[in-house]
Amino acid sequence: MTIPTSVAEAVTRADDVARTVSQPLVDRTDSGVWPAEAVRALQAAGLGGLAAPRAVGGAGLGLQGIAAVCEVLGRVCASTALCFGMHCVATAVLAAKPTDRQRTEFIDAIVAGEHLTTLALSEPGTGSQFWLPQTRLTRDDAGLCVAGEKSFVTNGAQADSYVVSTVAADPEAPMGEFSCVLVPGDADGLTWGREWAGIGMRGNSSRGLRLDDVRLGAEHLLGAEGDQIWYVFEVVAPYFLMAMAGTYLGVAQASLDEATAHLGRRAHAHTGRRLAGEPLLQHRLGVLWAQVERTRRLVHWAAEEGDSGGPTALPGLTSAKAEVAQCAVEVTNAAMTLVGGIGYRDRSPLERHLRDARAADVMSPTTDILRTWTGRAALGLPLLGE
Repeated sequence: MTIPTSVAEAVTRADDVARTVSQPLVDRTDSGVWPAEAVRALQAAGLGGLAAPRAVGGAGLGLQGIAAVCEVLGRVCASTALCFGMHCVATAVLAAKPTDRQRTEFIDAIVAGEHLTTLALSEPGTGSQFWLPQTRLTRDDAGLCVAGEKSFVTNGAQADSYVVSTVAADPEAPMGEFSCVLVPGDADGLTWGREWAGIGMRGNSSRGLRLDDVRLGAEHLLGAEGDQIWYVFEVVAPYFLMAMAGTYLGVAQASLDEATAHLGRRAHAHTGRRLAGEPLLQHRLGVLWAQVERTRRLVHWAAEEGDSGGPTALPGLTSAKAEVAQCAVEVTNAAMTLVGGIGYRDRSPLERHLRDARAADVMSPTTDILRTWTGRAALGLPLLGE
């Protein structure tokens, strides 16, 4: 196994896994089975450390790498794309301020394709406001203790570790000052909720998690106590937004491909006239092509701007996921109309794409939150505030 040295190389490897591993299993994944084979194949292809900087042995391909890889995976299987994407986001968090021990015990294994990690940030009580955790962190002579509840944990009960956000138990701690810890998947005190049963993204294993006084060593704290607000907006949010934007951009492209292929091969039996020859259908397909392509340009420009620390990175990143959410739903819905009854049948590819695409708006940060953040960023205001 070698580490990819360019985004193009990473995309080529991911595309091979998507075609040879994900595609044959896509119906099984859509039935609710976590895509173990595809995730392991991506790790075996040297992509486990995609989001880890080169300074710690990773590929160092940043936001551009995660957006491009998730897009090529999302064209085939959105669940696989997001499962791998959340591993990449958690990897970026781990690798942002690692101690020597964290690098040796966790990051080296991630880069070697031997460790799968993921995020556990959302909570039932705070909903989409994942930056306001209620999970409690206390410290004593024995180390750390974590107690609380998480929701919608992608790769739930499947990952080797979980990046968990916590707030200090001290009632005097300032709001928004919270910490992040790495919880091993085999730690005592973890109880998983029922299997994920969404209308789409069915292979995510997106489950609830209860942490009952989970004991951890001090080395499981990421950064310093109170650092997590920095992690959220400097690491979690950019990588999370690009993982989701890439995934749902892939869904939009897959829907466009379905409509294009259908119009190209379909002809009316009574006239022999091909649908591809109808000017109205040509026009409507052209509109969809432009919508997908301009959304792609926004996503990849935002990733590039984010990687370089450009002046418009913030509104670019927040807009990208919001625009992709709209694009994926609208293009898939329009593609189903173009294809007609064949696309509307149960278990057609477009049916799956439409169910998967609908999750984009409601996955935090939601589209409404992102539109507000974009406006605040354009006005020079902090994202969080009155």
